[in-house]
Amino acid sequence: MENFPVINLEKLNGEERGATMEIIKDACENWGFFELINHGISHELMDTVERLTKEHYRKCMEQRFKELVAAKGLEGVQTEVNDLDWESTFFLRHLPHSNISEIPDLQDEHRKVMKEFALRLEKLAEELLDLLCENLGLEKGYLKKAFHGSKGPNFGTKVSNYPPCPKPDLIKGLRAHTDAGGIILLFQDDKVSGLQLLKDDQWIDVPPMRHSIVINLGDQIEVITNGKYKSVMHRVIAQTDGNRMSIASFYNPGGDAVIYPAPTLVEKEADENNNLYPKFVFEDYMKLYAGLKFQAKEPRFEAMKAIESNVNVGPIATA
Repeated sequence: MENFPVINLEKLNGEERGATMEIIKDACENWGFFELINHGISHELMDTVERLTKEHYRKCMEQRFKELVAAKGLEGVQTEVNDLDWESTFFLRHLPHSNISEIPDLQDEHRKVMKEFALRLEKLAEELLDLLCENLGLEKGYLKKAFHGSKGPNFGTKVSNYPPCPKPDLIKGLRAHTDAGGIILLFQDDKVSGLQLLKDDQWIDVPPMRHSIVINLGDQIEVITNGKYKSVMHRVIAQTDGNRMSIASFYNPGGDAVIYPAPTLVEKEADENNNLYPKFVFEDYMKLYAGLKFQAKEPRFEAMKAIESNVNVGPIATA
């Protein structure tokens, strides 16, 4: 298997810009995932985020998770469990409105660094969307505008821990799925692995790499690019040893954003790809996704196509 794509963002500023953009293009077309180094977020901030997140899990969530496992009788399962995940999670919302001040049990320092980290990730997400636009031949800012809706994008973070699991062959850390939204930025544990993506019918490990940010593309990018870039099935394998930290931030369209293939990409791909994807309001897609997350995405697109005649689509306004 060829090497997992790792992109040094600093190389965009010099002679290697063209080659680096080509790696990003290939990663978007053939992997749906890539890993960023030298992305501009300080190692010191990332180390603080990691330390406080792991401390919070040990102090506030580990015992609760053990009680949940005991209550469900999961220690002694003998057959595969298909209806739950071996993970302990909480969620932070950043845009359009932050809820970090309302999350119980977080230290003030933890709230502060998560806010700072989210601001850095939001900026990085928007930079990446413009790099995708450049590779796709879309005007700069197109994807950000497509995500905007009336109140701006939705941006939130899922903070997960994957504790040691006695039966990793029977219980997944997180079952296979594609992400519903836009672009996902993941700060993952560099010591305990587990994240895998499906490529050419094989499960491939996403390599843990210190201070990297793993990027993957969600269903909305697939729709807007008319299938040129695709969201990819991925999962987390539970491990018998070690607690894996995962901080996944989702830069998604606003709830009332209308999502549809970029017209220029439909024209370019008219012969083979024309009209494969629906037009829909993002929050309608999310309602459907909530019940079908761990199933194939294609039936979701078909279901949205069935109701798209009710959606009024205007052109995305250009500034």
